[in-house]
Amino acid sequence: MSNWHLGRLAGFDLETTGVDVETDRIVTACVVQCGADQPTVSATWLADPGIDIPDDAAKVHGITTEQARAEGRPAPEVVEQITAALAEVMLAGTPVVVMNAAFDLTMLDREARRHGVQPFADIAGADLRVIDPRVLDKRVSRRRGPRTLTDLCKHYGVKLDGAHSADADALAACRVAWRIAQQYAEVGNGLLDELHDQQIDWAREQGESLAAHFRRTPGKESWADGVRTEWPLIPHQAGGDDQ
Repeated sequence: MSNWHLGRLAGFDLETTGVDVETDRIVTACVVQCGADQPTVSATWLADPGIDIPDDAAKVHGITTEQARAEGRPAPEVVEQITAALAEVMLAGTPVVVMNAAFDLTMLDREARRHGVQPFADIAGADLRVIDPRVLDKRVSRRRGPRTLTDLCKHYGVKLDGAHSADADALAACRVAWRIAQQYAEVGNGLLDELHDQQIDWAREQGESLAAHFRRTPGKESWADGVRTEWPLIPHQAGGDDQ
């Protein structure tokens, strides 16, 4: 549909035990549906990830190992429910808005495989339509500096209450995507199908540019090898670490 941002949007965000998509685990999650002059509907989850939550991660999202064990639902149950919620909105034609999608969607994919749940991308198939505010912002704005969700909210005038809680971040990502679409016709006026495909190309170009930057920066040359260019998720490698 044209002017995709004027319809319903589904924001998705995870808070996790760390930043390694292959080995870390989901702690909290949110899928929020908003926009189109309809009420905002939010579903949130707290999981017992089955492993200890490092202190550094707990300081970011506020969930300790003890709290997750006492109050969280079993990880397989949470992963299945998140996957089902995302599949439902996706199959209804609602774009899923994910800040730095390659992290959250890859994390969910690996958790699904770890717990015997059909991966979200496999269910969505050709209906997979993702909007990534980070990819969009890098495309339309050449400014320097960091591009975290907090940075994007400041730049586009979006209020962010409770940063690093999954529900606040998921809703803020939708609002940032809406602001970008309102300000830049390249983003807002395109067909959703085409925009999804364009983001695949843009994310690859952005990753290649970052890797090139690392290669020519003294002391960071080795970082280039760790830059991934796949979007909206990193394909699973058979035989990888599913433990």
